Amino acid sequence: MAGKPHYHGHRQRLRARFDEAGGDTLPDYELLELLLYQALPRGDVKPLAKRLIDRFGGLGGVLGAEREALKSVAGVGEAAAHTLKLAEALGVRALRETVKGRPVIGTWEAVIDYCSARLAHRTTEHFRVLFLDSRNALIKDEEQQQGTVDHVVLYPREVVKRALELGASAVILVHNHPSGDPSPSRADVQLTREIAKAGAPLGVSVHDHLVIGRSRHVSLREAGLLQE
Repeated sequence: MAGKPHYHGHRQRLRARFDEAGGDTLPDYELLELLLYQALPRGDVKPLAKRLIDRFGGLGGVLGAEREALKSVAGVGEAAAHTLKLAEALGVRALRETVKGRPVIGTWEAVIDYCSARLAHRTTEHFRVLFLDSRNALIKDEEQQQGTVDHVVLYPREVVKRALELGASAVILVHNHPSGDPSPSRADVQLTREIAKAGAPLGVSVHDHLVIGRSRHVSLREAGLLQE
C-alpha cells in the first residue's frame, strides 16, 4: 500500500505551527502556502508560494497583483487566483473599517496603509478620491478613472460634482505610479490645483493628494505643492 504523499505531513505541521504560535512566527512564503491550501487541497504548494513571492517581489505584491498576472505563473489556476484576490479584498476591507467615519487627522497612518494596500502594486494608474465630511471623516472612497502605465485622465468638474452629490466638504485625491517612484509629476501638481480651484467656490476643498509608489508615498500637502 502506497504511503501518504510527502507534503501531507508538512501541511499538518505547518497548520499546527500557525495554530500554536500565530502568523508572526512564519515566513511570508509559509503564510502564502497556508492560503493556497484553500484553493489547492492536494499537492506541494511550497514551490508555488516561493515562485509567486519571487515573481511579485513579496507578499504584498502577490496579493496586489492583477488576476491575469497571477494566472500567468505556472501552477496558478482560476481557483488559486480567486483565493488570492479574495484575501486581498478582505485585507483592504478591514483597513477601510479603520478609517471610515473617523477624522483623517487622527487616522492618517491608517489612511496611508489603506491607500497603499489598494494601489501600491497596480500595474496601471488608478485614480481614487476619498470624500470627506465637514469633520474630515471619510464618507466614501471611489475609483474615478483607470489609465495606462503612466497616465490617467481625470476631469476636475466631475470630481467636484461627485463631492456635491455626496455632501462632501473636502476630498483627498489618491493615485499610484506603477513605476514604483511616487515623485509627483508636473501634471499631478497641475491637476491638484485645478480641482482645488474648481471646488473652492462651491465649498469643496482639497485636503491632500497622495501619490502611492511601491514602497513609499508622497503627500503634496507635506511637500508644499497644493498651492502656487
